[in-house]
Amino acid sequence: MSIAACFAADKHSTFEAPAASSLAHKQTAGRVTVAVDAYVEGDKVKTAFGKLVPNNYGVLPVLVVIQNDSDQPLRLDKMRAEYVSPNGDRVPATPASDVKFLRGPRKPSMVGGPAGKVLNGKKNPLEAWEIEGRAFAAQMVPSGNTASGFLYFQTGLQHGATLYLSGMVEAQTGKELLYFEIPIE
Repeated sequence: MSIAACFAADKHSTFEAPAASSLAHKQTAGRVTVAVDAYVEGDKVKTAFGKLVPNNYGVLPVLVVIQNDSDQPLRLDKMRAEYVSPNGDRVPATPASDVKFLRGPRKPSMVGGPAGKVLNGKKNPLEAWEIEGRAFAAQMVPSGNTASGFLYFQTGLQHGATLYLSGMVEAQTGKELLYFEIPIE
């Protein structure tokens, strides 16, 4: 292994999503299981996002694991996800590519004097590669396979909230699966 490969391996740590059956919050319809887990703080956030804690910036990452044990591949290209608060407010998922824009630009620091030097401010923490690199991006889930990744919501975790997923379709028949409404605790 080259030195560059060692540095690249250190920079981008691996993250392995747990199996759908091992997560506490899940729902099965037919032979498709969807499990969710909110990443608010602690070791699991560190494992997934390193030093970044998205919840500190108003972004709630929710891990979604879809296990397809049916005999039909699933199309997910029209899947919709909403965070539903206990009082019924709905927050649509924010595309991972837009998360970095949720934190507005900051004014650069300036040093007075004859040179009038501009100092670089801190970089936007929401531009971390983990946000887009670990986002849910699957367009299909073949029969007998699993797809996983994070969905991002501009809200905080509330007791009694649910994740509402709809728009999953059997690829061969075009039949839409029932919606999934899974509690997030």
